[in-house]
Amino acid sequence: MARGLFCRCPACGKGHLFRAFIKVADTCDVCGEDLHHQRADDAPPYFTMMVVGHIVIPALVIVERVWHPEIWLQLAFWVPMTFALTLGLLQPIKGAIVGLQWALRMHGFATHQQ
Repeated sequence: MARGLFCRCPACGKGHLFRAFIKVADTCDVCGEDLHHQRADDAPPYFTMMVVGHIVIPALVIVERVWHPEIWLQLAFWVPMTFALTLGLLQPIKGAIVGLQWALRMHGFATHQQ
């Protein structure tokens, strides 16, 4: 999972896991591991929303209770922060899920030989 979290091939840890932002490469460009059969589907956005929500909501409540900023200032800060965290965490979380599938030999990874 750690290799996937760093967007690297779960088999060798050297090749790139993604060919585009969240499109998993068909094969590893270093070791040739087949990655096309991964099925991350809806899990990465779900976990990303959960993580971002657990970061943003408590921080927003703390800021509101301590400093009471104007609503426009809250929106000007928290909306971009939410988008940045979401985009920043989506790819590593998807990589970790693909790494978990690889480690557990799920969805076609079962034929992997060590």
